[in-house]
Parts: sequence; C-alpha cells; structure tokens
Amino acid sequence: MSSLVLLDNEAVQALGAVAHTKHRRVLSYVQVVTQRKRRAVQVNVATPTTVRVEAGWDRTAASWSFPNSLRIDDAVLDAGQANSAASIRAGTGVSVADAHLGAVIRSTPVLQITVVTSDPSDARIVAGDRRITIVTI
Repeated sequence: MSSLVLLDNEAVQALGAVAHTKHRRVLSYVQVVTQRKRRAVQVNVATPTTVRVEAGWDRTAASWSFPNSLRIDDAVLDAGQANSAASIRAGTGVSVADAHLGAVIRSTPVLQITVVTSDPSDARIVAGDRRITIVTI
C-alpha cells in the first residue's frame, strides 16, 4: 500500500530554515518517511506548488539546497487541480495554497494521506470527505 505525505506552508518554511523553531520537528518527520522509503515502503512526500510559492521555496536558489536534497515532489497546479482548488476556495474561504492542498488530497488515488501542518483545522476543511492523518507541527 502506498502513502502520500503532504507539506503545508509552515512545514516547508521550517525545512528551509535551520533557525526556524519547528525545523527539527519537521525534519525528524521527513527523515522517518525517508527511512521508510529505503525499506521499500512506498511513501511519497510532496508539496503543492502554490504552497512552495507561498513559502518562498525557489528550487533554483542555493539557500534551498537542503530541502531540495530531500526528494520532495511538486504537486503541480494544472487545469483540473485549478478548477478543484477554485471550488474549494469559494466554498471554504481558505487561502489559494490551502485550496490547492485540498485539491491534491481530494484527487489522489492514495488512501493513506498525511498532512504536515501548523493549521490542522484548515487541513480538515480542505480535505472534504477524504480521511487524512494530520501531523501538527
């Protein structure tokens, strides 16, 4: 069975800055996921591209070389995801990045979804009727 771990804005910011108060907490969680990958347990870590923009994660910037080394995938905002995110945003009033997070959650065929977030209430709202595990940082 595969699993998907999604990072929200503050989780990305924490990974990008060693001085961030939540850096160690997020890093330790991502390291556990990485160890599972090595043991052939299929776990994918991703962040919606709008979350990367909101967090300031420029994959070409040297200051983001450490997060880039963690093999975190981009969940791209394509036309279908944009329509879904727009609907979520209109229905909930969440940010664009949170709406995109919700679109990713709602569209993935993966059954085990974990969201690493500092705002568990928004994660639950955007997930709709999808069952998710929330890791609060």
